[in-house]
Amino acid sequence: MNISKFILCLTLSTFSIPMIMAQEKITQTAGRAQLGEFAPKFAELNDDVLFGEVWNRPGLSPHDRSMITIATLVGKGIIDSSLTHHLNFAKSNGVTRTEISEILTHIAFYAGWPNAWGAFRLAKEVWNDEATADDKGKAAFQREMIFPIGEPNSAYAQYFIGNSYLAPISKEQIPFANVTFEPGCRNNWHIHHATKGGGQMLVCVAGRGWYQEEGKPAVQMLPGDVIHIPANVKHWHGAAADSWFAHLAFEVPGENASNEWLEPVTDEEYGKLENK
Repeated sequence: MNISKFILCLTLSTFSIPMIMAQEKITQTAGRAQLGEFAPKFAELNDDVLFGEVWNRPGLSPHDRSMITIATLVGKGIIDSSLTHHLNFAKSNGVTRTEISEILTHIAFYAGWPNAWGAFRLAKEVWNDEATADDKGKAAFQREMIFPIGEPNSAYAQYFIGNSYLAPISKEQIPFANVTFEPGCRNNWHIHHATKGGGQMLVCVAGRGWYQEEGKPAVQMLPGDVIHIPANVKHWHGAAADSWFAHLAFEVPGENASNEWLEPVTDEEYGKLENK
């Protein structure tokens, strides 16, 4: 059956997507440190209200608030040290080099070319240490697929060798997520337990990867492949050593469903696959 039709026809009643760990509360002391004696009320409003309350409101993530703030500042032509501060703050809030490049390119058409040039000069300095071969590979891989790579999968990093990324795609009707693995990254052996139903389905969307069930040969995964994982079967999946890899992950609903994370896939086990 055509994959898109299969996904549209799939009627999952429940689904769980691993969530990124919550952002720590933002605190600010710059107001009091720089203006506490000269303008104590301004310092209080800056540290306690603007950053202490507004930046911590639940309606938007710190990541999104940073993006909005940068767009506003550049739009007003503010490309001085205050923008540098917010660029560094945005980086600490998870804004990536690719994202800042895209937002400034977009802003240029609305806020003015000179403003964008000035902002790019500052942003290039802030993100200069991230201009590595890995980042270039990640950016190139993103251009290969329509789904976003997403944010670092930090909540489940302990169950992966290498870096993985999680991007929830939809939370309506059929919730599912895109999981991206850097070259060589794979998750630990694990089991999706269920007394009835359960299991998982993977739809490969880009790159090259591996899937293996205990006691069976590993299966290479390429874009368009669909992997059906029965409940209570020990398995692992991840990227090939020389390729980024991404798949959509669907949790099949079941009774008494739970995930059990087990031992890592050793370099020796993994190396045998890559040497085939």
